[in-house]
Amino acid sequence: MPTAPQAGAAPAEPARPTAAQPSAPALMQAKSRWVPVDWSELPGFAEDRLGQAWVAKLRSCERPAPAWAALCPDIRRLASASEAEQRQWLMGRLQPYRVESHQGVAQGLLTSYFEPVMNARRQRSASHTVPLYRPPADLGQRKPWFTREEIDSAPPAQAALRGREIAWLSDPIDAMLLHIQGSGRLLISEADGSQRLVRVAFAGSNEQPYRSINQWLLDQGVKRINPWPEATKDWAAQNPQRVNQLLWSNPRYVFFREEPITDPQAGPRGAQGVALSAGRSIAVDRQSIPYGTPVWLASTGPAGQLQRLVVAQDTGSAIVGPVRADYFAGTGAEAGQLASRVNQPLRLWVLWPRESSRTSATP
Repeated sequence: MPTAPQAGAAPAEPARPTAAQPSAPALMQAKSRWVPVDWSELPGFAEDRLGQAWVAKLRSCERPAPAWAALCPDIRRLASASEAEQRQWLMGRLQPYRVESHQGVAQGLLTSYFEPVMNARRQRSASHTVPLYRPPADLGQRKPWFTREEIDSAPPAQAALRGREIAWLSDPIDAMLLHIQGSGRLLISEADGSQRLVRVAFAGSNEQPYRSINQWLLDQGVKRINPWPEATKDWAAQNPQRVNQLLWSNPRYVFFREEPITDPQAGPRGAQGVALSAGRSIAVDRQSIPYGTPVWLASTGPAGQLQRLVVAQDTGSAIVGPVRADYFAGTGAEAGQLASRVNQPLRLWVLWPRESSRTSATP
């Protein structure tokens, strides 16, 4: 996995930017406005390694929205083409639109997430006492379901989850990290002593509001919360009597399903239903950008300069607003280090099919 996105070399004969389509109108979404622009407005577009992003777009074509279905044969055909050819196709078939709020604000926030890798045990033990649960049978009958505190302490919630354990972790902060990221890989020690690498994927939540435990720590006067979760574990070791208070400050609780890992290079499935691509997939507010849409992302901050083509393939409870994205950094510790540094200003441009853009941007 990359430790930080790197801009590649420009192709030998880059395509020349073309002017914005004169007849392209601004397109209104529920939470955003798309304003047509010239390709030259996209910073770094001529230098991006588009072949890396093509993998993410191919995956979106496994479940294409109607606006993209007619273009997917071209996208598949160009998978082995040169980056110059891919760039020329993008500029010929798609129209860039700057994403703004309805009030014209074009700057938002970029954060990042990743897929943790953790050791686990199939059965509870003296060292592994923190469960990861499948959804309870009555999850859809009670909305919202019990809070995190009630799940840990209330007999009705505990009875509903009895027998639903997938695996057991040794640290509640690790479990919280999985809940926040929404998925992860587990190296599970089975009862017979064998080990299996599996994925636990998001399968539902208690639909309680998400509250940042980092913000809770800041409110308590803790000055160092990064790198996370190491700094959080340090605080927990020094304040064992307050660990439950920390955990229960976030009432949202996530349930998982176990999945085999058939492609170690692919990330978990996002909300679009396709595997995420490290460094090329983002989570968005679907009321601003439809799933499967290629997006030009530009952001500068603690994680460095990010200027690249990504694809909207996921969402999250905290990813709300017109110019808001969560960048999928990949799998493992290095991806986690990158994700912990990304909290910086953001600009976005959607790339939309020219023919479809004349009528609607509805997927």
